[in-house]
Amino acid sequence: MRLATIRTAGGTRAVRVDVDRAVETGHSDVGALLADPDWRRVAEAADEPAHALDTLDYAPVVPRPGKILCVGVNYAAHIREMGRQVPDYPTIFAKYPEALVGAYDDVVLPAASDAMDWEAELAVVIGARVRHTDEATAEAAIAGYAVLNDVTARDWQYRTLQWLQGKTFEATTPFGPELVTPDEAGTGLDLTCAVDGETVQSANTADLVFGAAATIAYVSTILTLHPGDVLALGTPGGVGHARKPPRYLTPGAVLTTAIAGLGECRNTCVAEKRP
Repeated sequence: MRLATIRTAGGTRAVRVDVDRAVETGHSDVGALLADPDWRRVAEAADEPAHALDTLDYAPVVPRPGKILCVGVNYAAHIREMGRQVPDYPTIFAKYPEALVGAYDDVVLPAASDAMDWEAELAVVIGARVRHTDEATAEAAIAGYAVLNDVTARDWQYRTLQWLQGKTFEATTPFGPELVTPDEAGTGLDLTCAVDGETVQSANTADLVFGAAATIAYVSTILTLHPGDVLALGTPGGVGHARKPPRYLTPGAVLTTAIAGLGECRNTCVAEKRP
């Protein structure tokens, strides 16, 4: 099953995306749908109103997650690229909902940064309350997967030992277009990122050091995960900051982030307009 949050004249709506139409579930967004313990049956039974697929305006798949937790240095190839050692534990940092944009919205390049970099990632959306869990239970708590790009201000990220300030600039993080449930998504997914049609990242999620279930189990030891919370599992090699010379996003660049079976985000980069 595929779920999405779309913008309509009456506000955002959660929809089940079928092959020929998108059907509203009766919820304001996918996060609100997942808050219903019976969300899967409710979504499967939804019958109307419906929207033509070519009219959909995608919002972030979960517009305002309670938590967005991200994993750094989590692909073996990327770890080698950055000259680091494979970590014993996941490197966790946070992001805030203001950073999110829809699958086809503009990515805003902040005026304060000259080093905005791409980071294609697999996002995991939580579908049940999780606390102090093992990996098997964690696996069962996954509502689905989506595409995310953790666009990062490298000059701000490395100002201090803490990364958050470079990771959560407003309107920088494409997230969508749809949540794809695990039974349909599969495993070992090909992930790519392209800038103006040139592929700059290419990997398979099998290269993850800490997979979805392991990350959920680890984080659940720290705090409770709730339906609609999001975990971004890190980026593979090919980031612009590691190139010689470094390469960064510029206004007008088209950023395309794709994961096989999940779809793609295609976003135009625009300069921030400050008042």
